[in-house]
Amino acid sequence: MECAILFIVFVVLLVFGVPIALCLVAAGALVILAGGDISPIIIGQRMFGSLDSFTIMAIPLFMLAGNLMSSGGISRRLVNFCNAILGWMPGGLGVVAVFACMLFGALSGSPTATCAAIGSIMVPSMIEAGYSKRFSLATVAVAGILGCIIPPSTVMVSYSSVSDASVGSMFMGGILPGILMGLAMAVIPIQYGIKHQAEIPRIKFSLRNLGKSTVDAIGALLMPIIILGGIYGGIFTPTEAAGVACAYGLIVGMFIYRELRLKELKNVLMGASSSTGMVLFIMACAAVFGFVMARYQITNAIAEFIISICPNKYIFLLLVNILLLIVGCFMETTAAILILAPIFAPILTAFGIHPVHFGVVMCINLAIGCATPPLGLNLFVAAGLTKDKVEVVISKHTVQYILLSIAILFLITYVPDLVMAIPNSMMG
Repeated sequence: MECAILFIVFVVLLVFGVPIALCLVAAGALVILAGGDISPIIIGQRMFGSLDSFTIMAIPLFMLAGNLMSSGGISRRLVNFCNAILGWMPGGLGVVAVFACMLFGALSGSPTATCAAIGSIMVPSMIEAGYSKRFSLATVAVAGILGCIIPPSTVMVSYSSVSDASVGSMFMGGILPGILMGLAMAVIPIQYGIKHQAEIPRIKFSLRNLGKSTVDAIGALLMPIIILGGIYGGIFTPTEAAGVACAYGLIVGMFIYRELRLKELKNVLMGASSSTGMVLFIMACAAVFGFVMARYQITNAIAEFIISICPNKYIFLLLVNILLLIVGCFMETTAAILILAPIFAPILTAFGIHPVHFGVVMCINLAIGCATPPLGLNLFVAAGLTKDKVEVVISKHTVQYILLSIAILFLITYVPDLVMAIPNSMMG
C-alpha cells in the first residue's frame, strides 16, 4: 500500500511538471503522514541529516572551482593547448573540442559547466572554420558529458554518499572509461573532417606554437595533477581536494592569468550558489523519499523482484542499462542516483557486482542522458550558445555521438577491468 502511494504520487506530480525535488519530498511526506506511525518531524531531520556530511561538502566546492576556472581564462588556455597538439588533424577543431572537454572535465566535474565553458569558445571557432552549426553544437553537447565521467565528478560524489563505494575509488574507476569514451568520440570529428576536407582548412603543426601554448596553459594543466595526485597520494581527501581546487582556481585566475576581476567574483559565487542549491535541495528531498522506501521495506521488495526475473548478472546489467538510459532522458542525474542506487545496492551483493564498477556504469548511463532528448540539459546549454532552438542541436550528428557512447558504455559494463584496474592497483 505504502509503495503504491509513494510511486503514484511521485509519478503524477512529475507528469504535471512539478519540480523533481518537490515530487520526492511530497510523495515521501504524504506516506509518512498517511501512515501515522512516524512523527512528521522526521521529514526535517532526514533532510538536514542527509546534507550534514563532510563528503557532501565536495559538491559545492567542485562547482565553485568549475565556475572560477571558466571565468579565469583557464578554459581558453586549455583549448589553445589542445589546438596546438591536435589542430592539424582532419576535423581538427572537433577533436580539439572533445579533448578540451576531457581536460576541463578533470577540473570542473560538471557536464553542463564543461559544455558551456568549452562550447562558448569552440562553437564560434568551428562555425567560422567551415564546420556546420549542427555538428559544432552536437560535438560540445555530447562531449560535455565527459565532465560527468572523468574525475573529479560531482555525480560520483553523490553516488558515494548513498553507496558503499568511496569517493576516491569512484574517481579512480572513472579514469579509464573517461579516456576511452573521449578517444572514441574523437573519431567522429576525424571522419567529418575527411568527408568535408574541401570546406575545412587544416592548420600546420608548429613546435613553436605548441611550446607557447604549453607555457601559457601550464597553470591550468597543473590543476588536475595537483588535485588527483593529492587524492591518490593520500595527501588530502576528495573534499579537501575540492577546497584546494577553489583556492588554486582563484589564485590562477586572479593573480597569474589576471582575467578574473574582483567585481566578477560576485557573479562566480552567485552562479555556484545557484547550481549548488539546486543539487543539494534535490539531495535533501531525496533523503525523505529514500527513508520511506527503507522504512516500509520497499527497496528490498523491488530488489527481490528484480533478482527473481534476472537469471544472472549479465541480464541484470543489460536491463539496468536500458532502464538508466531511459531514466536519464527524463530525470535529473542527482535525483536518479539518489533514488535508484539504494534500490540496486542489495542486488549488487546478490550478483557479486562491485559497487565501484556499477557506480561508474550508472554515472555513464545518466551522463549520456544529459545529452539525449527530450530533456537532456546539455542540449539546452548548447542551444543557448548560439541562441537557437534545441531542435538545432538534435541532429544526425548527435545521434552518432550518442550511439557511439552507448557502445562504449556496454563495453565498460561487460569488461569490469576497464573500471577496476586502477582502483585495484592503487588500493590493492
